[in-house]
Amino acid sequence: MMVKICGITNREDALAAAEAGASALGFNFYRQSPRYISPTGAAMIAAKIPASVWKVGVFVDETPDAIAKIALDAGLDVAQLHGISEARGLRIWRAIPAGAPVPEEISGPAEALLIDTPSQQLRGGTGVAWNWAEATRYTGKIVIAGGLDVSNVRQAIQEAQPWGVDACSRLEKSPGVKDHEKMTTFIKVALAA
Repeated sequence: MMVKICGITNREDALAAAEAGASALGFNFYRQSPRYISPTGAAMIAAKIPASVWKVGVFVDETPDAIAKIALDAGLDVAQLHGISEARGLRIWRAIPAGAPVPEEISGPAEALLIDTPSQQLRGGTGVAWNWAEATRYTGKIVIAGGLDVSNVRQAIQEAQPWGVDACSRLEKSPGVKDHEKMTTFIKVALAA
């Protein structure tokens, strides 16, 4: 099970997630997000993280050139693309809201499809759950996100049978600041499910 902890904004949270067994850490480069981090800030954190932990850049409606520059500057392994974002030269996870049709791009360069809670107000990090069983209608590598925490991740994995899970807001003390106990327990439960 791939376990991604998203919305990383500081080194302490990143190290705690990596030590607990997280497979990937998400850095949000969408300026309107309460979890926004600059490429320089992400690079300073990424430099301290084991190479075995993937560094995932979260992009919303971003150009390929901008993503390529940030990926290089921040040392990213994966681009998680929301909206009309496009990227080249690195692994791609295409994000779509639950219930949406699979974009044509998923049959092309995307390694995985990340399914999140649909929201008109916020791009990711809503903390709202959805019907995870819907994920089984998609094929390929599926990552489920949206409203996941220690109380429901086991059920979500059983219902969706995903390749991975992605959690953010329900593991926080405040936007961008993780609760290490919640985060560590979540990772252990997800890996054991």
